[in-house]
Amino acid sequence: MEKAVPVALFDLDGTLTDPKVGITRSMQYALRCFGTHVEDLDALTSYIGPPLQDSFELLAGLSRAEALDAVTAYREYFTDTGIFENRLYGGVASMLADLVELGWRLAVATSKPRQFAARILEHFGVDQWFDVLAGAELDGSRRRKNDVIAHALELLDARPRPGILMVGDREHDIIGARTVGISAVGVTWGYGTVEELVSAGPDMLVENVPDLTHALGDLREVLPSVSRAS
Repeated sequence: MEKAVPVALFDLDGTLTDPKVGITRSMQYALRCFGTHVEDLDALTSYIGPPLQDSFELLAGLSRAEALDAVTAYREYFTDTGIFENRLYGGVASMLADLVELGWRLAVATSKPRQFAARILEHFGVDQWFDVLAGAELDGSRRRKNDVIAHALELLDARPRPGILMVGDREHDIIGARTVGISAVGVTWGYGTVEELVSAGPDMLVENVPDLTHALGDLREVLPSVSRAS
């Protein structure tokens, strides 16, 4: 008998990296194409996290057809410029290394298209810590967080069980994890409010990166023993 192998799926934007400048400038560019001029980038932070098409429909009030055009405009700026107007949160790189050392399998589960997420992880030199990367498709398919999480588990050849969890900063991460049947950890340093996260019902809320490392380290010690890792 051995300890079950723990698995942590990480959201990208607002959890591993702070993408505020790149995403909000890309949003600013896209909205300008539809005649909406937003000068205060802070007014666009609510767009960080959810799928782009949904944000353009729900937050900007665009029709579905307009939202798809807005996504195209967004990517005109984001693909070469906005993608790297981004920064890794302090302590994230060492946290990932520590978790792998503790025996965790790590994955990224993001609503961002996989191609963009891969470039970002490589840019910051943290791609080495992840066994798999699950993301959305450029055509807008598999953009719902529960679908992305389910895809990550498929890539890991793992089924929902104790010791598999999703870490994220928005309600979509928590709700997506619940839908798939895994635990959820909300982090408060990103772009979801504490109220948003609490209402989504996470198993745990964490305020900073060191606390997350300690919490997952403690969880590793209390996982049940199994005949073989799944």
